Amino acid sequence: MNNDDVKRVDSGRRDMMRHLLGAAVLVGGGGTSYLVQAATTPTARRGGSIRAAYDSSSTADTLDPAKGSAGGDYIRAYMFYSGLTQLDSALAPTMNLAESIVSSDAKVWTITLRKGVTFHDGKSLTTADVIYSLLRHKDPKVASKIMTLAEQFTDAKAIGPNQIELTLANANADLPVLLADSHLVIVKDQTTDFSTAIGTGPYKLKTFQPGVLTAGIRNEQYFKPGLPHLDQVELVGIADGAARVNALLAGDVQLVNAVNPRSTKQVSSASGFAIMETKSGLYSDLIMRVDDPLTGNRDFVQGMKYLFDRTQIRDAVFGGYAVVGNDQPLPPMHRYYNAEVKPLPFDLDKAKFHFKNAGVLGKSTPPVFATTAANGSQEMAVFLQQAAARVGVQIPINRVPADGYWSNYWMRRPLSFGNINPRPSADVLFSQFFASKAPWNESGWNNPKFDQLLLAARAETDEAKRKQMYGDMQQIISTEGSIGIPAFVSFLDGYDKRIQGLKSIPTGPMMGFNFAEYVWWNA
Repeated sequence: MNNDDVKRVDSGRRDMMRHLLGAAVLVGGGGTSYLVQAATTPTARRGGSIRAAYDSSSTADTLDPAKGSAGGDYIRAYMFYSGLTQLDSALAPTMNLAESIVSSDAKVWTITLRKGVTFHDGKSLTTADVIYSLLRHKDPKVASKIMTLAEQFTDAKAIGPNQIELTLANANADLPVLLADSHLVIVKDQTTDFSTAIGTGPYKLKTFQPGVLTAGIRNEQYFKPGLPHLDQVELVGIADGAARVNALLAGDVQLVNAVNPRSTKQVSSASGFAIMETKSGLYSDLIMRVDDPLTGNRDFVQGMKYLFDRTQIRDAVFGGYAVVGNDQPLPPMHRYYNAEVKPLPFDLDKAKFHFKNAGVLGKSTPPVFATTAANGSQEMAVFLQQAAARVGVQIPINRVPADGYWSNYWMRRPLSFGNINPRPSADVLFSQFFASKAPWNESGWNNPKFDQLLLAARAETDEAKRKQMYGDMQQIISTEGSIGIPAFVSFLDGYDKRIQGLKSIPTGPMMGFNFAEYVWWNA
């Protein structure tokens, strides 16, 4: 995406949100262009099966949308369930199960449901299903990954046969964007057993073996005419990057994510295969837990940030398929990006100064845990280790398997790496990973000023004021946060060219986790 593309996306989104608040309506008919056009081109074919391999899978894989914590979970959510809205390639919301979403103040919203939609078991979609699906995230017993986001849902009630009035604690102009999140797809009223994944999505569950295999067959009663195209989609977990590429080139799978930049030529030079790059806000971050005496020391954190040779990481680790990061989570192409927040330079003298203040010179830090599941983390760990040694600090590296990394090591050790997919809005990203009570507050930091700005920005409908607030929040994270983000990485998917209809959506790999609904097999 070049600068002109970014300007067009930002301008279009501002116009859309201005229309949303000024005319008090978001209409579905005009907002389906990208995905529907991608799916209904005359060359689309019906039938066939494909197998996709994803890099993150474990026994913690889930069919409960509320508990999804990895990309494979998000793919399953969109395969078997449907959300009220979807995001297009410009990250603008389009209507899905909702026919329209209306508000005059961005606080009280009227959601009108599409008629004639049925669940996989034949039950009709009702307002009760939507109300339950939204409010269940507020229940601590559910342990939803978006519980902090759902706290803004203060009330939801039916006001007609197919209409819900959703009241928020504060105004949120991005509600239609939020409702596209995979955690907020719609489930049946009162569902507590998700082993059968009864939803309204494009596929019905055939097989689910956590950490091994997910298979879905086409939902013949799907509410979108002509979709999906495929008879069956299988999703398998292959943690090792080289093994994924080998499986692709051998024909065992037809689509893989997280191709190592060093493997892109191997794929693109092979007959019948290609690479799709999606520029994004994906990042692998160094996490320094604040609850450890050393990694919670501000001088130690600052010293570690000065050890990042960000240009080297961009070029050597990610093969140029990245842009330099500045220790906060919004990428340069984001409409709220604060260009005044500059990345720290690679500076060994300053790193040594801060390490001396932290009392770690001549000593060893806790080990840093790295894994292939966190893109580029093992290579970055080596660069940090080598740089630290030059100033008299030893950083041991523990390389651990991808399988089980997120359950056993991520956020559980003083030093580890995360791997964070883009979120549909700044509010969602900040709420899930940086709010004090966020379930994925990776470093465990607590910043009251940040929390206050988060709530204020969510309610602010003046675009200029909102941008200023988000800019201030980026500055706080960059200078006071306990994570290091050296680069924003493009998604690299490898695919068999017989897969058609595959497009870039910057919320994630594999068409923003939505590939199953739209691609077809052209064999």
